[in-house]
Amino acid sequence: MNSRLQRALFVAVGTVVGISYAGAASDKAAPANTPSNIAPANAPFTNVLYGAAYYHEYMPYERLDKDVALMKEAGISVVRMGESTWSLWEPEDGKFEYAWMDRVVDAMGKAGIKVIMGTPTYSIPTWMYHAHPEVLARPIGGAETSYGMRQNMDTDSPAYRFYAQRLIRNMVEHYRDNPSVIGWQIDNETGAYGATNHDVFVGFTNHLKKKFGTTDALNKAWGMNYWGEDVNGWENLPTRDGTISTGYKLEWSRWSQMRVTDFLNWQAGIVREYRRPDQFVTQDFGGIGRRDVDEFQVAKSLDVVADNPYHGTQDHMDGAAQAFQGDLARSLKHANYLVTETNAQTIGWDSTIQYPPYDGQIRLDVYTHLSSGANMVEYWHWASIPSGQEVYWKGVLGHDLEPNRAYAEVSKTAHELNRIGTHLVNLKIANQVGILYSVDSANGLDFMPIVRQGNDPWPAAKTGPEYTSLINQLHRSLYELNVGTDFVFADDPDFSRYKVLIVPALYVADDALLQKISDFVKGGGRVLMTFKSGFTNENNAVRWVRAPGPLREAAGFSYQEFSNLEKPLALKDDPFHAGADNKVSYWAEFLIPEHAKALAYYDHPFFGRWPAITENQFGAGSLTYEGTFLTNALQKSVLLGVLKEAGLTGADQSLPASVRVKHGTNGMGKKVHYYLNYSSEEQPVSYAYGAGVDLISGAAIQPSATLQVKPWDVAIVEEK
Repeated sequence: MNSRLQRALFVAVGTVVGISYAGAASDKAAPANTPSNIAPANAPFTNVLYGAAYYHEYMPYERLDKDVALMKEAGISVVRMGESTWSLWEPEDGKFEYAWMDRVVDAMGKAGIKVIMGTPTYSIPTWMYHAHPEVLARPIGGAETSYGMRQNMDTDSPAYRFYAQRLIRNMVEHYRDNPSVIGWQIDNETGAYGATNHDVFVGFTNHLKKKFGTTDALNKAWGMNYWGEDVNGWENLPTRDGTISTGYKLEWSRWSQMRVTDFLNWQAGIVREYRRPDQFVTQDFGGIGRRDVDEFQVAKSLDVVADNPYHGTQDHMDGAAQAFQGDLARSLKHANYLVTETNAQTIGWDSTIQYPPYDGQIRLDVYTHLSSGANMVEYWHWASIPSGQEVYWKGVLGHDLEPNRAYAEVSKTAHELNRIGTHLVNLKIANQVGILYSVDSANGLDFMPIVRQGNDPWPAAKTGPEYTSLINQLHRSLYELNVGTDFVFADDPDFSRYKVLIVPALYVADDALLQKISDFVKGGGRVLMTFKSGFTNENNAVRWVRAPGPLREAAGFSYQEFSNLEKPLALKDDPFHAGADNKVSYWAEFLIPEHAKALAYYDHPFFGRWPAITENQFGAGSLTYEGTFLTNALQKSVLLGVLKEAGLTGADQSLPASVRVKHGTNGMGKKVHYYLNYSSEEQPVSYAYGAGVDLISGAAIQPSATLQVKPWDVAIVEEK
């Protein structure tokens, strides 16, 4: 293409996406995704979809007919394709090829297998890199970048956006009328990729201009006169590379999230402009809870959320990791979701974690996802590949590409779902416990950690009070107590649907969010809150009032001091009967009760004057506060007390330790109860609900019956 014409086109594309080719970014104006233009969040699935990602282009020899025959024989109903090979869709600039994929889509259609097509924008072709090396993401510090790794681009680059929109438009137009293509996955496990390119920095500067108006307001909000770093004129704003400002760091992390949201909203808008109206738009989050992605905002531009939850196997599979990701995915839109990738056999970028699942675990994993509200489960991937970075990330078929133990279990599961899936799809889950998730707090605590990395007195530092481990501990405690859990977000307008709200380390929060929590308590809710909550404001600046700031009245205490704990401490008199686990560690806030009741004190000559855990009655509700980090068993005991006060305990808390139970209402309006046995021993389960039928065996089930759940198996009871 003529370079002058190409530059003009880049400028035109940059104008559309809010970026000038010269790098002078403005506020982005993404294509509109109005409610009328977005399909219902809970897309009308008539049965559970079950399948795998399929890449015939990776196969070492021609075997399309054999693969499709094996899929059809196994009962596979859906494949995801196309997202990884831009170089095949467009081998040269402007030269598009479809024949290689058309034959695959046609073969799937003839076999009755549905297709989700992915836009291949996460891995740029070599010709683009050579023409536009500036597309590669510049990391913090400006280290040299090179081509080779996927997800290594600046997604705001006008050149990249030009090529991406042209490719997406052509692909969607080509498959718009193909009845086998039921949906579009935009990009793949999208992140900000650490990009600090000039256009990204200029966009950030423009964002700050809009948010703060003047540099004086920015200086005040961020405390930039510390070390004399006042920004006197926007042209003097330093880059992210060497900043020590916690306010700058937090706002940059928000900008990274906004860039991801904008990019995916932009892609979704292009797809919607050309798609068939019944084709859904999704994005496969690469494990929800990433620091550079605001999944709650991204979900607003999606018809249905998708996630790629990977997990432990063999003796490390207990369903907790799947439940955590599933609860997050479902909570983003309070609707069903899709699993676009999960373990088939072994996973890993090398051969160090090759742990194939035990017999039954592949099948049990599927029902684990369905019990959290998934409407589809797909493996990554159908067939193991012979070369490249992911050789050891094995698919349903191994490297010999022949049926095997995994294929047999997938086949058994697929045929079972074809028989009973209509009773499981579109499961509605109504939980009464929510966990407040704050990516701002996660980032804020990363900037100011409690435990110094690399100099930790305890070898198990990774299980300490880092935000992700803390929120995982709280979710796991609820999971092991068989209490269904949602996640809520700062922008969620309504907490009142819950009886109990769990608030882990809400380090960064504006006054409005803290007031919303206080109002929840006052109105009759029960809150369990942990240390470091209410500490900084929305600009990551410590509040100039006694901690915990605006939470003081609802919490019923204040504090002026805190301390790291050099070694674990016991709680005096073991108030929660935790035995050997009656220990706290890492951090202690010197809580001064004002209205709150002390539930536990440190057993220590100095720290013992301050309570470790308090409870305060405020209005019609209560707030329980943990001023320190608890062991897992102690955390579970404290949570159980809060749940009992809220009336949320019963028969489910008396099940065997390895059995999890999940509840919901299916699309037929009938209650469904999943009993999942994550152990190698058969487990007797007391069924405590209405008369029904075991969907798998067809046996009638009466109230108070004892179900014998086999090792790594599930019983699913549908009430009459």
